[in-house]
Amino acid sequence: MNWIDLVIIALIAVSGVISLFRGFVRETFSLATWIVGVWVGIRFAADVAVILPDAVPDETVRLAIGFAVLFIAVLIVGGLLGVLAGKLVKGTGLTGTDRALGIIFGALRGVVLVAMLVFLASLTLMPEEGWWERSMLIPHFERVVDWMLGLLPEDWREHLEGLLSGGETDAGAHGEAPFPFESGVEPDAGPPDTPQ
Repeated sequence: MNWIDLVIIALIAVSGVISLFRGFVRETFSLATWIVGVWVGIRFAADVAVILPDAVPDETVRLAIGFAVLFIAVLIVGGLLGVLAGKLVKGTGLTGTDRALGIIFGALRGVVLVAMLVFLASLTLMPEEGWWERSMLIPHFERVVDWMLGLLPEDWREHLEGLLSGGETDAGAHGEAPFPFESGVEPDAGPPDTPQ
């Protein structure tokens, strides 16, 4: 076990401790709020951009502002609902159960976070470093990444696997091209073999 393994353990432990103090209900509300906030921002950013003043002429900036306004608004509402839900849990006397479930939730969140970091790091030259190869935990999280990729739609998975392979399209290196032919025209196969 080397230093990166200790960092991984620390990240998972910190995530679990945070959820211990916040509780399962508030943590669940927090996660749901972020997911809903992103969805609302993407879905309705254009509608908000239309009503922005003409002082913001750039369309991209208008969309970004629209997304930010909606996302922050959802976070505020979700945060208030989370606080109210936490107070309701305290009133029912289930605080201990809420905190115990919170630790489990936090640990699982830490595992997902580490898996995402491992995926992002695999897009760089880090996997060639000695500390990466000597890690006892990274191989397990690489399997978690494979499992998470398997849950994605096939076209998303192919593009992400293409990134993991360095974006190469040489069929000889990977058995097949990681990206489909987007132009709709297949490469010329060359002249036919002439009989000997």
